[in-house]
Amino acid sequence: MIHNKSRTYAELMDQRDSLNGYRNLFNYPKNNTGDPLIYFCGNSLGLQPKAAFSQIKKEFSVWSNKGVLGQDSRWIPYHERMTKTSAKLVGAKETEVVVMNALTVNIHLLLISFYQPSKKRHKVIMEKDAFPSDQYAIKSQVELHGYDPKNSIIEISPRDKEKIIREKDIISSIIENRDELALIYIGGVNYYTGQVFNMEKISKVAKENNITIGFNLAHAAGNIPLSLHDWEVDFSSWCTYKYLCGGPGSPAGTFIHENHHDWKGPRLTGWWGHNKKSRFEMPSSFDPIPTSEAWQISNAPIMGMAPLIVAMDMFDKVGMDNIREKSIQLTSYLQYLIECFLPSVKIITPDSRGCQLSIIVPNGRKIFNFLNQNDVVCDWRNPDVIRVAPHPLFNTYVEVYEFIQIMKKAIEQET
Repeated sequence: MIHNKSRTYAELMDQRDSLNGYRNLFNYPKNNTGDPLIYFCGNSLGLQPKAAFSQIKKEFSVWSNKGVLGQDSRWIPYHERMTKTSAKLVGAKETEVVVMNALTVNIHLLLISFYQPSKKRHKVIMEKDAFPSDQYAIKSQVELHGYDPKNSIIEISPRDKEKIIREKDIISSIIENRDELALIYIGGVNYYTGQVFNMEKISKVAKENNITIGFNLAHAAGNIPLSLHDWEVDFSSWCTYKYLCGGPGSPAGTFIHENHHDWKGPRLTGWWGHNKKSRFEMPSSFDPIPTSEAWQISNAPIMGMAPLIVAMDMFDKVGMDNIREKSIQLTSYLQYLIECFLPSVKIITPDSRGCQLSIIVPNGRKIFNFLNQNDVVCDWRNPDVIRVAPHPLFNTYVEVYEFIQIMKKAIEQET
């Protein structure tokens, strides 16, 4: 992709951008003088859709005017309003997805079912330095079954002096350990490096070797196109407050392949997973809904779901193909400008990526602080990475250009 390093080029790209108008649908943070910040932190918390407030206000009005009567008329099927949009987002059938709980809660609920170790096959493959919640969840589940994490968890690392994990090393590790593996559990996009793993190929190898495969899609959902059903992924979950802009702590999405809907194995059960036709008859025995909804524990958090409905409708209208197309252009432009203006900056994110570029800068912490003090919002990850994630729905090419000029000034100041 050919770019130009002038500001005029950035302005022209914004004019030509078919998604440019969506920025106006978000509340954009401002500094103390009322000027917009450069917000490149949608990989941590997406911005608030302007319509979110009115959606929450609507639910408060129903609560105020109807009390419990709002339940029958509106709230019992509330989560179902996101079924179609969630299915399209991750490439699933509508019966395979449900929005519920928080991400790590869902991970534990899924692992209770899908991590079933035996004396021979008890090991789990995951990437080294996965997001801490994944590490904690897998370790605690291994211990729950009476195994030692040191013996049962295989962490795949980058090679010496490298920052990303080679696909070849993932596949070879699966093959080498296939007779002892009970589960492969990987983040679809590594939170630290921004590396997108080849989920289709990993899933294919897992299926060929009769190994359960699950993905944490916290940094993938709303960032890259997914085809979970066709890839025959067994299970996954994702948060909705990052790229999907559902708001702080918004409920997480969950996928369980239809191959498992006639589930006879272990599962933690709750009232909301019971057959909808007889749920309110208050039976003592559990009759599961024959879909992914059977893994629900409790009724929907209405106020937490209200903003997410607005955001998911927006993603559905734009479509992941269009979002992905701009993402590629915007992030490649960011890479181009780094290479043009910032020769001391090292990009560790490979070409297989989403919105995020993870960069290493000399005097990185000081540079990061300078960015914050000059109205740039990105984030720092120890020991040495600044994560920058221009979001296709609310960031612009001019912002990318301005970010580079601010960072250039910061580096010049520190050298």
